[in-house]
Amino acid sequence: MKARDRRHGLVVVNTGEGKGKSSSALGMVFRAAGWGMKVCVIQYIKGQWQTGEQKAATHFDNIEWHALGDGFTWDTKNPEQDIKTSREIWEFSKQKILSEEFDVVLLDEINYCCGYNWISGEEIADFILNHKPRWLHLIVTGRNAAPEVIAVADTVTEMTKIKHAYEQGIKAEQGIEF
Repeated sequence: MKARDRRHGLVVVNTGEGKGKSSSALGMVFRAAGWGMKVCVIQYIKGQWQTGEQKAATHFDNIEWHALGDGFTWDTKNPEQDIKTSREIWEFSKQKILSEEFDVVLLDEINYCCGYNWISGEEIADFILNHKPRWLHLIVTGRNAAPEVIAVADTVTEMTKIKHAYEQGIKAEQGIEF
């Protein structure tokens, strides 16, 4: 593994309407863990919903996992609570990043928080530019990535939906969707 002083910490954004944003990011998480990097996964939306990736992460001593959201919030009945929760997770995320304990941090679904104006893209971009350790790899996912975050990122991928099984009435399948 490259020493921190020789590493250029990348900012990677996975966004778009298509499937695979979190899955791609989690592939990077497991790749980094396989190389012995210390990784922190912070999930903003998924809440306590158990996923295969979270179960797999328990087999790695170098992956720390936090599923902190209130669940899928696009049909929320309590936007004030969603804002409060998102702000708390953002503060927690900043502490983890600033701790310098991790080589890679994934902020899974944080882009949704920007899309709903719960956390501003300007605030996230400013933190990345002025506070993220230079050597730390930061991955952010979710639809509607803020233009400010895209501007400061090194790599941005937009997932485009062509077709989705859900449109055919097929519910999420274990091992593929979660």
